[in-house]
Amino acid sequence: MVGVVQVIRVLAVVAALYGAFIVPAQAQTEEQIERFRSLTPEQQRAIMEQPASGVAVQADAPLAVPDVHRQKPAQQDEAALRPFGYDLFRTVPTTFAPATDIPVPSDYVIGPGDTFEVQLIGERGGRYRLVVGRDGVVDFPQLGPIAVAGLRFEAARELLERRVAEQMIGMRASVSMGALRSIQVFVLGEAESPGSYTVSGLSTITNALLVSGGAKTIGSLRNIQLKRAGQIVGRIDLYDLLLEGDTSADRRLQPGDVIFIPPVGTTVAVRGEVRRPAIYELRDGAVASDILYLSGGLTPQADPRTAKLERVDDRRNRTVVDIDLTTPAGRSARLQAGDTIRIQAIRDSQEGTVALLGHVYRGGDAEFRPGMRLTDLVGSLDELRPRADLHYALIRRETGPTRIVSVVSADLAAAFADPASAANLPLQARDKVHVFDLATNRTNAEGADVIQPILDELRRQSSRDEPHQVVGIGGHVKVPGDYPLERGMTVSDLLRAGGGLDDSADGGVAELARYEVVGGEGRQTDLIEIRLADVLVGNASADLPLRPFDYVVIRAVPDWHERETVTITGEVHFPGTYPIKRGESLRSVIERAGGLSDRAFARGSVFTREELRQREQRQIEVLAERLQKELTALSL
Repeated sequence: MVGVVQVIRVLAVVAALYGAFIVPAQAQTEEQIERFRSLTPEQQRAIMEQPASGVAVQADAPLAVPDVHRQKPAQQDEAALRPFGYDLFRTVPTTFAPATDIPVPSDYVIGPGDTFEVQLIGERGGRYRLVVGRDGVVDFPQLGPIAVAGLRFEAARELLERRVAEQMIGMRASVSMGALRSIQVFVLGEAESPGSYTVSGLSTITNALLVSGGAKTIGSLRNIQLKRAGQIVGRIDLYDLLLEGDTSADRRLQPGDVIFIPPVGTTVAVRGEVRRPAIYELRDGAVASDILYLSGGLTPQADPRTAKLERVDDRRNRTVVDIDLTTPAGRSARLQAGDTIRIQAIRDSQEGTVALLGHVYRGGDAEFRPGMRLTDLVGSLDELRPRADLHYALIRRETGPTRIVSVVSADLAAAFADPASAANLPLQARDKVHVFDLATNRTNAEGADVIQPILDELRRQSSRDEPHQVVGIGGHVKVPGDYPLERGMTVSDLLRAGGGLDDSADGGVAELARYEVVGGEGRQTDLIEIRLADVLVGNASADLPLRPFDYVVIRAVPDWHERETVTITGEVHFPGTYPIKRGESLRSVIERAGGLSDRAFARGSVFTREELRQREQRQIEVLAERLQKELTALSL
């Protein structure tokens, strides 16, 4: 019974590992069993040693499947900096085919296994393939053994051609290299896969590094050593290859050579606005300008004056040092192991500009010029879209080193009517001029509120001593709501912000509600009557200055109502729609319509009213619902 349970457990795990549904034990396939057999012995043993309790043997019962953990490659955080240059070895070739179609350099050193192709020219022409034996000689027919091992290819060729010319009268030879020998070299140290490798006789240091998987991230890329007979005969800096394509130090290998990768040297990280953020290996005595070169230089958004050097000091505390990379002292700052240079971006705000926004044809940023005024930015009224509000434009302004936000309103119509007047306001750098659409309630083209974000900014910078600079207007104006309080703002300015009076407004008297904290004991409300008629004609004494939180209410004309009409159809002389006055009777309207015609049947007249129609509709809906309930009860 235990054996059956183990078989069922094995089959269940195979199904889970390879995406199969849990099926009865007798339905397992040979393919699934073969896949189980392909697991490592440790995985098979772990599966077989699972406790038998809880494993159902019924065909229709689900099986408990243990988790089998497989090793997965570690995923690096894309946001983290990576050491520079190691991607060169990320793709390791599975085979290393020697290059056979390139010319053999003249300084190639001949060794056992190399092949010469010799073409004899003369009376007894012929072609010979001469292989260098283990003793370093080639057996040349008619000439005997000739020692060539250790010679450079150019010297070996001259030797063979000279021997033919001297010993074979009337003959000369053309010598070239045939198949090249393979050599064994060693890649050691901090290599990804240290060991011995068989490579082509033309292979170089980089060829061997590529076939061996390259260096680990703890291995140096700038001090790779070539050792021959225990002595260092060459060094290669892979940064020269990666950054400049310089292969001058990439020496050709000889049998028994050792490529040694020492531990990585001093490393410094560079972040931020550089073209190649990474961790770089530096030579001794490196300075800030060196790592800027390695990282590809600064991006156009970089601010080299505000660079930060993060360092761990002698007390193992993290410190930050400001560096101005535009100065010689900043560029020559000495770097230490573990340093991080952070290049910050320039500020997102634009200096020396003004902006025209809102209901205009060509908005956006513009160059600020000293003495610039509102009309200089707008250009002309033709630049405004139809229905632009010419009497209320809003200028958001930042003043002082702390960028305190303030607001100024402008009358575009007055500014263009007399550009020399005070209405043509002077602009300052960073001003943003918003032009509104009369058809919208102070929103932009996307429908977003323009006023409220400015009010929020004013509220955030307010305090007890500097209260929130906001006023409001309600009642019968075209655009009621809250507005920023400007310096020197009066009731007439608030009326202009609110779009002016609507048709139903009472132009005689308005009311101002003023909220003030008196003696620190509570907030009190004062109601002040405004002589609106005097304000509208420009009476300065009636045009009261406003304070924070003031609220103006524009009342309606007494007994104001919209036009009321009655429609009369049928047998009257002049059917149609007639305006009526309060208290007018049906008889009066019929008489205004010319009276009843000769064919009129007065007793059959129908009188309908919207209010009555709605009431009848509600009654019909109630009756229909009641009838539905009764029919439901009868069906039960």
